[in-house]
Amino acid sequence: MTFLYQSTRGQAPELDFRGVTMTGLATDGGLYVPKAWPQFSTADIVAMQGLSYIEIAVRVMLPFVTPSLDEATLRSLLTKSYTGFADPAITPLRQMDEDHWLLELFHGPTLAFKDVALQFLGNLFEHFLAQNSQKMTVLGATSGDTGSAAIAATANRKNIETIILYPHGRPSDIQRQQMTCVDAANIHTIAIKGSFDDCQAIVKALFNDGAFRQHANLAAVNSINWARILAQMVYYFVAGVRLGAPQKPVTFVVPTGNFGNVYAAYAAMKCGLPISKLAVASNRNDILTRFFTSGKMEANEVATTLSPSMDIQISSNFERLLFDLCGGDAAALTRKMDELKSAGRFAVSPLQLATARQVFTAAMLDDAATMEVIHSTYAKNDVLLDPHTAVGVGAAKLLQKELPGPIVMLGCAHPAKFPETIQKATGASSSVPEALAMLLKKPERTTILDNEIQAVKDFISSKIGTK
Repeated sequence: MTFLYQSTRGQAPELDFRGVTMTGLATDGGLYVPKAWPQFSTADIVAMQGLSYIEIAVRVMLPFVTPSLDEATLRSLLTKSYTGFADPAITPLRQMDEDHWLLELFHGPTLAFKDVALQFLGNLFEHFLAQNSQKMTVLGATSGDTGSAAIAATANRKNIETIILYPHGRPSDIQRQQMTCVDAANIHTIAIKGSFDDCQAIVKALFNDGAFRQHANLAAVNSINWARILAQMVYYFVAGVRLGAPQKPVTFVVPTGNFGNVYAAYAAMKCGLPISKLAVASNRNDILTRFFTSGKMEANEVATTLSPSMDIQISSNFERLLFDLCGGDAAALTRKMDELKSAGRFAVSPLQLATARQVFTAAMLDDAATMEVIHSTYAKNDVLLDPHTAVGVGAAKLLQKELPGPIVMLGCAHPAKFPETIQKATGASSSVPEALAMLLKKPERTTILDNEIQAVKDFISSKIGTK
């Protein structure tokens, strides 16, 4: 039986797993979601206890990928994807106190949680392209870590050209260098004079340009690509099982800007993983926290913060949750998204907000509070937190009265990626892994462009024309 996906906007064809992986954004501008969610029974989850990360991943992902991948191929792709991770547990849990755990997601090649999904996605692209000798142009926008993870996943793959847009001057120096110092002929970075939301808008516009999309054979690496959500669902199952699921439900606190990481937790819950609560942790770009408080989605100007990967006001993956809040009504969803595009805001009904708040809660930390969390956590636990993780740890404290334990806070990035912030907050420094230190010695290559769709389109055409 073929497992099928539908667009949230209802006007694009239903696709199988290979189709949604290679398509990314649906042709009607929507995001793909499963037509029906696989269900893992209590017995299924019990059977995951004691299994390796790879074996849990196979069990979680297999229903979603049938028949595009058989079990042996899926296991092979997963093994290849995670062989280079620095910790054999892939995403280890670190106990912080009696009730709080840190899920370390930064042991991949670029030291950020994006590696968990993008290493897998890079291997998926290569596998599917080889089936019919295709070439593709991978296109993505990044506020910090997605770009370097996508580049690490696709560098030197012969059938792929990778184009990554990032906001000029916004990522940390190390985040930028992880993209611009990569010496691979198929990797191209563009610094856009604008915000991440501007970069994301250009990417969406190019995907919605049917002729250009077909000409360039565009593929998405941002979390609009369902394969990324699927890969991220796995570590929620892994953490849940390690902490007593299915007998004991778990709470997750997720720092997020684009809503992809926390949506993966929601997806895991829809499949049967017992989750008590999902806490959204925001920096000053708190559009998500404001939504879960008021029921109003309203974009402000993007603020520059110490946690740049969360400096986002338009949270693309929220559309997937909104689709559920609209009862799967694609027309109602489309009206909301059109309202957001035209007016910069929309609101949901009190019933829809109440439904969302049964699962989600949220809190915001500004830069001063983030610095204090980094300082206090180092003093108490001798653990260095990157600023994104610190937002989550701080949110867990702010929300502690409404979060049942055990509480898992997601560790987003290695502290070595933010040395100035760590030094200022704690007086300590985090050792830089050797591979990163070697990369940072290489010269940078990037192109600075105005915030114009045509300029980016011309740039891409000049690169793929040399294939």
